[in-house]
Amino acid sequence: MFEALANWIVYDLAGMRDTALGAALHFFVMDVTKILVLLTLVIYVMGLLRAMLAPERVREFIRSRSNVSARFMAVGLGAVTPFCSCSSIPLFIGFVEAGIPLGVTLSFLIASPMINEVAIVVLASVIGWQTTAIYVATGLTVAFVGGFVIERFRPERWVEEYVWKIHVGEAQRAAPDVSLKGRHEYALAQVREIVGRIWKFVLIGVGVGALIHGYVPQDFVARIAGDGGFLSVVGAVAVGVPLYSDAVGIIPIAEVLLQKGVPLGTVLAFMMAVTALSLPEMVILRKVAKWPLLGVFTGYLATAFVIVGLLFNQLGVTS
Repeated sequence: MFEALANWIVYDLAGMRDTALGAALHFFVMDVTKILVLLTLVIYVMGLLRAMLAPERVREFIRSRSNVSARFMAVGLGAVTPFCSCSSIPLFIGFVEAGIPLGVTLSFLIASPMINEVAIVVLASVIGWQTTAIYVATGLTVAFVGGFVIERFRPERWVEEYVWKIHVGEAQRAAPDVSLKGRHEYALAQVREIVGRIWKFVLIGVGVGALIHGYVPQDFVARIAGDGGFLSVVGAVAVGVPLYSDAVGIIPIAEVLLQKGVPLGTVLAFMMAVTALSLPEMVILRKVAKWPLLGVFTGYLATAFVIVGLLFNQLGVTS
């Protein structure tokens, strides 16, 4: 129905069939409507189910688990909680204060912005379940292994002193309203908050994708992206770092890159760099982590994303 809507607006009303501008506008209208509708529906449904899941509950749920089980839970919770990289930082402080091992906390911090149920649904609807499954599996693996790798450097010494001194109050909270009306109001609030926060990234992402789709020749994109070798994957990660987008906002660009023939591994590395290794996140993380920890964190992620890209390119996996 989204394609039919785009056909009617761009081809029938505007009469822009068989033009570069028409192709770009058709892509823009179809993807913006599809993504925003899916965002609204999925966030509302998940809001009904998640009315009781506050960040404090996430922290308490992990606190008493063993290291390995806590890491599995941290990665899993990171994948099903709608926290972007910026809003994950307060949880970082809460996890540290609660005595959760720093390696477990960092696993959550990697998984949370990179994977969430909204991005999974939108990604699957745009580029298919096979590519979505690959993205989710590799993202969870990078997050799980990352905690083990980084904690070998004894990162506790590189956390700012004030973080260890913060005491998160244990004052009684008002009991949440778990009635149907209360859950409905919570779900609507989640829609307003999350869609209100990321709609601009959706428009930017779809806009960039539309320009590439309509105006950039396929062979040009293929030449720029390279053959999927080491330098092209490193370049994709390097280009992704200065950008900042929610996982949903980067999907339309990934869609077009795949359509233009860019290897899947290169696209995966680019997506992961944008969502989990963005410059704004590093600026915020610097408020709680000293430079050595920031260096180890970014070094691991950059290396992991390059390895993921090269692996899938060498295996010849396609979307």
